[in-house]
Amino acid sequence: MPDEKRFAVAARARVKLCAMSPVILAVLGALAIGTSPAAATRSRLSATDGTCLVPGIGKPLDRIWRPNILSAIGYQHHRRGDIAFAVRTAASFYGYRPDHPEWSASVLKAMLMVAYLDQRSVAGRALDAYDEALLYPMITRSDNDAADTVDGIVGASGLRALAGRVGMTHFEAAEPIWGESEITARDQTKFFLDIDRYIVPRHRAYAMHLLASIVPLQRWGIGQVAPHGWKLYFKGGWGAGTGLIDNQVALLTRGCARISIAVLTMSDGSHAYGKQTLKVIFHKLLQGLPTGSHSHYR
Repeated sequence: MPDEKRFAVAARARVKLCAMSPVILAVLGALAIGTSPAAATRSRLSATDGTCLVPGIGKPLDRIWRPNILSAIGYQHHRRGDIAFAVRTAASFYGYRPDHPEWSASVLKAMLMVAYLDQRSVAGRALDAYDEALLYPMITRSDNDAADTVDGIVGASGLRALAGRVGMTHFEAAEPIWGESEITARDQTKFFLDIDRYIVPRHRAYAMHLLASIVPLQRWGIGQVAPHGWKLYFKGGWGAGTGLIDNQVALLTRGCARISIAVLTMSDGSHAYGKQTLKVIFHKLLQGLPTGSHSHYR
């Protein structure tokens, strides 16, 4: 992760902003956004017309589960820090401050990987040892040196091009400190819900394998509470253990069913505190999902 010194000056400004008016921030962000009754009706009516049915349940995801967004909002009111989160399925979107910008830290590495694989010089050929020496450590153990190299190749223009393909509306690439790129929970859930579709087919399996292979020491938050029976792909970012930033963005799949979740935090006070915030918010949002054996639902 970018270290504390690289973030120090801007961090002080961000902390002041977070402390300015917690009441205003809470009021502005307290609305959970979901599907309208009309949209929910359309989803129910289309269930017999090819809509994805959750394996083992036989019903559309949005008919059997909704994220416990109000519980998560209630929890965050008692936590320090600057918090935003969102949940997205194929039919629904829910969020708390979903358009509030936060620094990406190493969550950006998922975008760096996809942008790298989308280059003409890479997309049309097999990956070689050099490619894998960059991508594997960058994603699985969040290596910053590899990310610096990939960022130097892709550049802000490559990241912006990917953001445009996805339809992100609040993404701001930062150079030379890529970890200060601004992201939102809304944009990141939009990206992760269909992340494999933004990767050229010949490299898709490899890239998804990396996102499913985060090293054990970095599998906190969503990595601790992901429900059984769902395949987890995710990337986290944190401010060199300082508590300045603790972010995670994830995709959960069960057969054709998909859920993307982003929880973004800043100014947590300590890395341990930020990790606990992530863990509890993910747990609350994911309560009630059907569970079962992972091996049946890939």
